[in-house]
Amino acid sequence: MLIVAALGGNALLRRGEPMTAENQRSNVKRAASVLAALIGEGHSLVITHGNGPQVGLLALQSAAASKEGAFPLDVLGAESAGMIGYMIEQELANLASQRLFATLLTQVKVDPRDPAFAHPTKPIGPVYDEATARRLADERGWAVAPDGDKWRRVVPSPRPVEILEVSVISYLVEHDVVVICTGGGGVPVVARGDGSMIGVEAVIDKDLASSLLARQLKADMLLMLTDVDAVYVGYGTPDARALRRVGATELSGRDFPAGSMGPKISAAIEFVQATGRPSAIGRLEDAVEIVKGRQGTRFEASSLQLTSLKADGRQGH
Repeated sequence: MLIVAALGGNALLRRGEPMTAENQRSNVKRAASVLAALIGEGHSLVITHGNGPQVGLLALQSAAASKEGAFPLDVLGAESAGMIGYMIEQELANLASQRLFATLLTQVKVDPRDPAFAHPTKPIGPVYDEATARRLADERGWAVAPDGDKWRRVVPSPRPVEILEVSVISYLVEHDVVVICTGGGGVPVVARGDGSMIGVEAVIDKDLASSLLARQLKADMLLMLTDVDAVYVGYGTPDARALRRVGATELSGRDFPAGSMGPKISAAIEFVQATGRPSAIGRLEDAVEIVKGRQGTRFEASSLQLTSLKADGRQGH
């Protein structure tokens, strides 16, 4: 089975954890062991990943080094994709040396008229208390917003329109290469009047980009791995419920955070409706069991009765 497995940025760098190379390596090694288990089950993988914590840190470092010459988000996105992809590829190769792996920087076309450019929602970088976040917003011209019980910088997150390297990715998959691509949702680019491409200041949601990639590759499953065990309704209330099996249209009208779980649910539904194949959301450590339908939240094309498990319910990224 061909699975597009999307790793959340917070699954690779745990919430509140210092953003050091050592911590990043440790978490990538943990993720690689899970991905290697999926490979061991006989599945073909295309691996995507988030970059919210990492690209935000790179932006801070770039601004601190040179306020006039700070690198734009598209360049920093490419930098973070190379860094994370390198670590994932190396750790996977250490565990499955008989397989071939390749990390591919991926340009993703967006619409320059996308309303997301005027309404930033994508959290990046470290977390702050509210007072610090508001002070930094005033000093640096940021947009900031709540993220759980903390605050973070938010940036535009336009919808992906086209993955420019999809033919290369498909070629590698056909030749049994495990591809790490579309890092951080891909490098956001727009077409100029002459047809050439240029990067833009944004961070594409990696789940929406992964859904588009999975559809274009005709994948058998879209698997979104994060730091929570399922999708919850009634989050933050005594009636919070973890959803287990969901029909593709059963969550329409429900409100989920735009910067975190909302895009995951949209990505899952878009893949199911376009292909008739399942998608799932759940905890990284449960990946093998999620694929088997025993854990996580599974979205299917058939109209299912919404089923749930009563739980205390953390809703996350």
